[in-house]
Amino acid sequence: MTTLETKQMTVAQALVEFLARQWTVDGDLRERTIPGVFGIFGHGNVAGIGQALRQANELEPDLMPYYQARNEQAMVHQSVGYARMHRRRATFASAASVGPGAANMLTGAALATSNRMPALLLPSDTFATRVADPVLQQLEFPHDIGIQVTDAFRPLSRFFDRVQRPEQLYSIALAAMRVLTDPAETGAVTIALPEDVQAEAIDVPLEFLQDREWHISRPLPQRGQLERAVAAIRSAKRPVIVAGGGVIYSGAEAALAALVEATGIPVGTSQAGGGALPWDHAQYVGGIGATGTTAANRIAAEADVVIGIGTRYSDFTTASRTVFQDPDVRFVNINVAGFDAYKHGSQLPVVADARETLEVLLAELGGFRVDTAYAERIAREKREWDAAVDAAFAPTGSDLPGQPEIIGAVQAASAPEDVLVQAAGSLPGDLHKLWRVRDPLGYHVEYAFSCMGYEIAGGLGVKRGALTDGSDRDVIVMVGDGSYLMLHTELVTAVAEGIKLIVVLIQNHGYASIGHLSETVGSERFGTWYRSYDEQARNFQGDDILPVDLAANARSYGIDVIEIEPEPHAIDRLAEAIATAKASDRSTLIHINSDPLVYAPDGEGWWDVPVAEVSELESTRRARSEYERLREARRPLLGEESDR
Repeated sequence: MTTLETKQMTVAQALVEFLARQWTVDGDLRERTIPGVFGIFGHGNVAGIGQALRQANELEPDLMPYYQARNEQAMVHQSVGYARMHRRRATFASAASVGPGAANMLTGAALATSNRMPALLLPSDTFATRVADPVLQQLEFPHDIGIQVTDAFRPLSRFFDRVQRPEQLYSIALAAMRVLTDPAETGAVTIALPEDVQAEAIDVPLEFLQDREWHISRPLPQRGQLERAVAAIRSAKRPVIVAGGGVIYSGAEAALAALVEATGIPVGTSQAGGGALPWDHAQYVGGIGATGTTAANRIAAEADVVIGIGTRYSDFTTASRTVFQDPDVRFVNINVAGFDAYKHGSQLPVVADARETLEVLLAELGGFRVDTAYAERIAREKREWDAAVDAAFAPTGSDLPGQPEIIGAVQAASAPEDVLVQAAGSLPGDLHKLWRVRDPLGYHVEYAFSCMGYEIAGGLGVKRGALTDGSDRDVIVMVGDGSYLMLHTELVTAVAEGIKLIVVLIQNHGYASIGHLSETVGSERFGTWYRSYDEQARNFQGDDILPVDLAANARSYGIDVIEIEPEPHAIDRLAEAIATAKASDRSTLIHINSDPLVYAPDGEGWWDVPVAEVSELESTRRARSEYERLREARRPLLGEESDR
């Protein structure tokens, strides 16, 4: 009988060493699945994960690097930013203490899962033994004593388990890694760790601590599904491709370019698909949907076959089911996840990897090409939209430039390989229309969860991801004052580690996006301005702008700050500031004021936000009338009665 070789360790020590030995393999690429751990320590994990990381740092510093963070939510945002830069092959682990520390990560968990991005979460739990019950920061529910904060991760995670006994670590850790590295299942992966179990000793089999490889699955299309999809595409007169994040994660940009160059099929992108083709590619017609371009939306409106590649078809991508107007339109949905491949009632799903499928389609569609009239229509719509963007970028000489001008100045001063990071507010919509992506990884807009506060933390993750790959490309974070106020403390992390970010902080003294939306639904921007409280009117709708100095706030964190005062040459100053920031080896925040009432060109998209059916406000009644008119274009779900 062979004796199993073991090593006595705590559960936390075993987990840290296990994670350090995991490798993701994607074709010829091999990299560490978990290259580091973010952690904020409290009584739930300081003696467990905290001690294990300290021990690893002492005995083998490169085994599992530890990184500080200032907010638990931000740790997960950094992990997601890193994961996208590595096309989902790698991510970070995030360790939090009991109670509020764990709860702070919930938003990050939802964001990771919504975006189909891997993130490993290690929230601490109260005593499994309950020897000291209730402990500090413990929830108590008389009807179910076992419920704790970590249970809130269950609906937000693609995988959840709790290590209630040391022996459970092995099966739980292996199951967690399987989900992290599965393109069809990945998202937030949560292992809850009771604080006493973390510190408990166990004889760990050495086999558990050996290097282990997780090979990324790239499933080929099934013959029957492929044949039906090819037949539908060949029969199409006006096909269009909707390229989503799956194109980027699969590394399918070259395969997509080859297919559309051979066939002439136009391509519109979701937010996550930005970078699938460079902006000046002949077949690229821009962002599609509610925040899309007129070129993409007009072509999509008449499409008879829609080829979705790696898209989850959010309401923004489909313009709340109004963008595809052909009554007989069919959807060929190529996605590694069957859940997404079958959306819109598609009878033409292809459950397979994006790159593998595109390479097969190129061969199967040999000889197929859109007709001359359609090709000319694509080129004309693209020319007209490009001209509209040029006009939107043109400086107006206003003391308070509009956001399109600001985007244009940042675009002109940036390098093709730079990464633009954004997430929430009015910027995602404007960037989806206007930003001219020149690199497959150059456009990073988190829009599945559109989380205010993601920008700076996510940008740090993006920069870490670039540095790990040996790239010194600049990461430009664009953020409005509303989002900045939600979560800006990771600027301290950038200073502490000497990580360079360029942050363009656009101050418009309120919520520009929700303010505009408030107008469209008849609520007259109520509660969207940053103003002093008016005691008489009992609201914040007055003209008294708050004396908040966000530039001074950023400066207090120790980063360089360039302030651009309102004046006719503010846009020129912005371009100069970007150049200065790019030449520096330190993080720089550029502060500029804008006019929130200057909008980007209309892309003819719509977003369904219901308006009150009855109201005493005339503005709301007008908005309801317009809403009823616009929603007539919405296509029903299968089995649903039409609104028409």
